[in-house]
Amino acid sequence: MAEHKHITEPDPFGYQVRIVRRGVERSRYFSHKLWGGKRKSLQAAIRWRDQMLVILKGSRTRFMKTPRNKISTGVTGVSRTIKYDKRKDKSYLCYTVFWIKDGKPRNKTFQVGNVKSVTADQELHAYRTAVAFRKAYEYAIDHDYPFDDTLFRNWKRIRLYEPPEEGVVRNDRSASSGVTVQFASA
Repeated sequence: MAEHKHITEPDPFGYQVRIVRRGVERSRYFSHKLWGGKRKSLQAAIRWRDQMLVILKGSRTRFMKTPRNKISTGVTGVSRTIKYDKRKDKSYLCYTVFWIKDGKPRNKTFQVGNVKSVTADQELHAYRTAVAFRKAYEYAIDHDYPFDDTLFRNWKRIRLYEPPEEGVVRNDRSASSGVTVQFASA
């Protein structure tokens, strides 16, 4: 049953559909005998699963706990901070995105640079990249796709929030999911 996500065959008498969102399980058993055969019970299980996924769309957990400071940038999950490095006696401007991976809270920091030498373009680039990261994460969660954060590895060189120039090929495809993530302008 690997080709049918959320559907298993726990015994030779029927199919089981299980969907868990925010710790709440929705499940239903489809008996071969009651549905008139194995093929018909599988079709019924698939229809029920698809209906439930539409109803539950976007209900996956985006935060383990509600973030304390949601309004530093106006975008939920994205904050602007200044981090101080004691060793170098310098302050650095950063945009941090909070997200969840494998049930554990994570954060991705887009460090702009030294507060004294940061340009407006550098800060805007970091902000827009952080927002694009968060939107890509939310899109993956809302559509049950795996989120590939490695797309943002070279964020300082590539402006992922802008459409690629004509004739330029940019790989925004997640190798693990085969899904192309659309990045919207902030």
